[in-house]
Amino acid sequence: MKRALVTGANRGIGLAIAQGLVDQGFEVLMGSRDPDAGRKAADKVGATAIQLDVADPSSIAQAAEQAGPVDVLINNAGILGSGNLLDDRQDFADSMAVMVHGPYLLMHHLTPHMVAQSYGRVVNVSSGWGAFSDGVAGPAAYGVAKAALNALTAATARTLPNSVKVNAMCPGWVRTRMGGAGATRAPEEGADTAIWLATLDTNGPTGGFFRDRKPIEW
Repeated sequence: MKRALVTGANRGIGLAIAQGLVDQGFEVLMGSRDPDAGRKAADKVGATAIQLDVADPSSIAQAAEQAGPVDVLINNAGILGSGNLLDDRQDFADSMAVMVHGPYLLMHHLTPHMVAQSYGRVVNVSSGWGAFSDGVAGPAAYGVAKAALNALTAATARTLPNSVKVNAMCPGWVRTRMGGAGATRAPEEGADTAIWLATLDTNGPTGGFFRDRKPIEW
């Protein structure tokens, strides 16, 4: 049975990804900053909760040790700030911590096992708002952080062997606390491409950016 760690998994897209992987027979570890919310969500899905604050390097190190070897990592946790990019230094720092530095550290801790066993899948939940092709259109620091996550995806895929596949994906506009009630997609629709990338076979792509299981421009 393959083991997967999903960050930001207690609600929204992360919860839908966790449920989808459980349904496919994975042992799923659900990372959540709020331990109570994490436990409730994990009990609902049939997974295991891990306390994980992706903005805190010590929390990441502790969670990685607690998780042990994993075959699949889904870097899903994210935050959405507001205001002027150059005015809010804290939002910039927080966005980079959650959506760039956190995923980097999780890959640092967890990919050595994947390399050693010649199998691994890393999925970075990004956004079209971080695409240069769309003008890095996200509000505040969000788009900049997602663009950096995309760059990290491409560089990591080049660094790791092809047996450890690293890809980014855009879930689209999803009805979550971040996306709002007016969004056009259900969390399960947003999660589909992430689940597909998490379960790629040997011939699957690496170093790509996808939406609806199709490549999109960086």
